Amino acid sequence: MAYSLIRLLVGFLGQALALFVLLGAYPAQARDGTTEVDVELVFAVDISYSMDTTEQRLQRQGYVEALRSEAFLNALKSGSTGRIAVTYLQWASEYDQDVVVPWTVIDGPASASAFAEQLANAPYRRAQRTSISGAIDASVKLFAGNGFASARQIIDVSGDGPNNSGRPVTQARDEALALGMTINGLPLVGIRSFMSPADIAELDIYYEDCVIGGFDAFMVPVRDAQSFVEATRTKLVREIASLPSLSRPLVQRAALREPRISCMIGESLWRNRWGN
Repeated sequence: MAYSLIRLLVGFLGQALALFVLLGAYPAQARDGTTEVDVELVFAVDISYSMDTTEQRLQRQGYVEALRSEAFLNALKSGSTGRIAVTYLQWASEYDQDVVVPWTVIDGPASASAFAEQLANAPYRRAQRTSISGAIDASVKLFAGNGFASARQIIDVSGDGPNNSGRPVTQARDEALALGMTINGLPLVGIRSFMSPADIAELDIYYEDCVIGGFDAFMVPVRDAQSFVEATRTKLVREIASLPSLSRPLVQRAALREPRISCMIGESLWRNRWGN
């Protein structure tokens, strides 16, 4: 009888081990069929006409190299599932956003390289106006029904100018934060040798006070071409490696103080220059 009991236990343990190995070979799925990941991340990238060819290529290459970096791949391992879901959105005016690379699971060097390769080979384009609010609104919609579940949903906004199209950026920001999302920023500050009438010198302050917000929100300014890849990698690693703090409220305003710069400065500059 004891021998039969031992055989029964061994058989049970063997089946349990086989099931564990089988489940480990596939992404874990929640009861609703969504795939569990550590982070859902939208790269929302400016392609307005203020972004010249050099800036666009630097911006794209920053993401490509960051995704292939050892620092990013090591950060990927720090999560409970070891995988994230990412998509790449480009934007200009309030009516102009399109997905360049759709939602993809990145769980190691192969999938990271494949995403980076698809991004590197995608065509470039430029378009009119700068609507950060439109970019945030479009990013929020991308999370709905995307097939993934995570504790963190992050919108990663990259651009070289303030909002001058669509609704006020603070409205879009606050609505995204109310849904529990985080908005981080990668403002391009002074990359070009000249400033257009729609540019502002204090773009980093604008992003900090008017754009970013949510759990552990931050921005990393890019001030020269040489630091672009490093800044992008630093931001991406911090987003992936960071864990949500349970001691913080569900929604945080972007700044605990009044903005140091007008969050409508882009709209004002546009009206002063073009009258509409």
